[in-house]
Amino acid sequence: MADWEIRPASAVDVEAVAELRAVVLRADLERLGRYDEQRVRQRLRDGFAPAYTWVVEVGGAFVGCVALRPAGDAHWLEHFYLAPHLQGSGIGTAVLRGLLAQCDRDGTRVRLNVLQGSPARRLYERHGFTLETEDPVDVFMVREPAPLEPRETGVTSM
Repeated sequence: MADWEIRPASAVDVEAVAELRAVVLRADLERLGRYDEQRVRQRLRDGFAPAYTWVVEVGGAFVGCVALRPAGDAHWLEHFYLAPHLQGSGIGTAVLRGLLAQCDRDGTRVRLNVLQGSPARRLYERHGFTLETEDPVDVFMVREPAPLEPRETGVTSM
């Protein structure tokens, strides 16, 4: 696994995140007949919330992002994208584990949606997410907080 770091996002990250989203989602959106070159980027711009978003960097370069937005009875895991050349390298799993550990400590349920047929669904299932509902385009998943082990120690908050 490459050496990576995670940092809080800022408003200046929006275009890099929008571009990565377009690259990462293209194949799945095309398969579903939903890819629109402008819309895929604009939807990210319209919903980008730097206060709940982290940027993943390797060697100081932007390679990914993830958001964890509080809403109602859960936090929504959103905009979890990693540059294609780093997918499968373990970085995404490490980022997800860190976020979920924090949610477990806080006793927080996590929800997400993933596109139908996306290979990312397997990653989420391996980390305890289960099907909540689905439609022809989206699969909505939920993960209840895992009970903490009696001797479990704290991990630095993201």
